[in-house]
Amino acid sequence: MSDNADCPATAPGALFPPALLDAASRALAAARRQGVRIVTAETVTAGLVSACLTSVSGASDVFERGFVLYHASAKATGLGVDACVARLHGAVSAEVTRGLAEGALASSTAGVSVAVTGYAGPGGGNGRNPVGTVYLAAARQGHPTLETRRQFPGPRDAVRMAALSAALELLVVRLAD
Repeated sequence: MSDNADCPATAPGALFPPALLDAASRALAAARRQGVRIVTAETVTAGLVSACLTSVSGASDVFERGFVLYHASAKATGLGVDACVARLHGAVSAEVTRGLAEGALASSTAGVSVAVTGYAGPGGGNGRNPVGTVYLAAARQGHPTLETRRQFPGPRDAVRMAALSAALELLVVRLAD
């Protein structure tokens, strides 16, 4: 059983807390206004971003698909990421995450993507990227890819939920252009 003490409470019957559903709603509304569909590429969150987006009624008109790449080999070479990139920078890196975001766009007909990689723990991580390190990237056709590195404290589920929140917020920022 995992420790969820640091995770926000959810409403009865809801899978996600209200703040996350609000962020998902904002991302979906922005995509709808822009006339683009959303695609996700997830490793550490293993589909949580997709699940949160699709927990909002009406998501099917803008959420196209989600890719989950969980095994190390899938993270390192999924969605067209060159294996050399992961060998040089690590499967959890800005370079791989950018490649996943851009590869998700290329592997879909969506107009915007968000990708997330990281180390949720309790194992994994290294001196450069300890447990709790998360890389996020949001790509949009005709715009530069946004990238960020975050460090989240807490147990595994807290890191994954924080990564989900950060991914939704970055998606909203990428859609603001």
